Amino acid sequence: MNRDNQFDLSGRVAIVTGASRGLGQYMGRALAKAGADLVITSRNVDDLREFRGEIEMLGRRVLALELGLRNESSIRDMAPRAIDHFGTVDILVNNAGCNVRKPAVHVTWNDWNLVLDTNLRGSFFVAQTLAPHMIERGYGRIINIGSVTSVFGYAGIAPYCASRGGIKQLTMSLADEWGVNGITVNCLAPGWFKTMQNAVLYENQAWVEYLKDRIPLKRPGEPNNLNGAIVFLASDASAYISGQTLLVDGGISTGATKATLTK
Repeated sequence: MNRDNQFDLSGRVAIVTGASRGLGQYMGRALAKAGADLVITSRNVDDLREFRGEIEMLGRRVLALELGLRNESSIRDMAPRAIDHFGTVDILVNNAGCNVRKPAVHVTWNDWNLVLDTNLRGSFFVAQTLAPHMIERGYGRIINIGSVTSVFGYAGIAPYCASRGGIKQLTMSLADEWGVNGITVNCLAPGWFKTMQNAVLYENQAWVEYLKDRIPLKRPGEPNNLNGAIVFLASDASAYISGQTLLVDGGISTGATKATLTK
């Protein structure tokens, strides 16, 4: 590791959950390019084959593991397998998640459990399983992936908003508890990025134009826009930052719109 470069992750090992597609892959790729070796997870380990090969081509070591966030034994088994393989884990990116889009009056009991169990409960217990190892070493970087819905509410995704708001609060609680052990815990909250979860929305051009009008930078996010933020929070450059929510959202969380600006 180049100690003169605080963003250098050489010699570090990072777990990225939900790395079979989308933003998880972009963030994992950014960490690998910064020097980190990776543990990548998915519900179906076969879905990681292509990405694992890509990371190996970058010259990084990589371990692909199955992880189901609604399965306690799957969570409990993942951490020791990762630690046994690499000898250590320095960074956790709690990225895996899901969403259900429905009017609130149509959300079922099972819909609620699916989203909250995956996004909030799953993230907590993954962090919990790794915490003893990080506490023993006196070092750790935990990055919980939230959303602009960690601070905003949107119609049609009530369980998702509840889960992401919970991630923000969970981040602050764990930061307060584990800071004495040299562990930082932060929330990286993307704004509107096109993913498989929300791709259907982007098929509506009128909605896209409405969205762009609300974003001060006048465009949705591009996946590479998260690279700097994820490397920053995983590196020694953020050593004195903990319990924070970093919004990467083009400014939409300012709440400003063309209409309000012209009043």
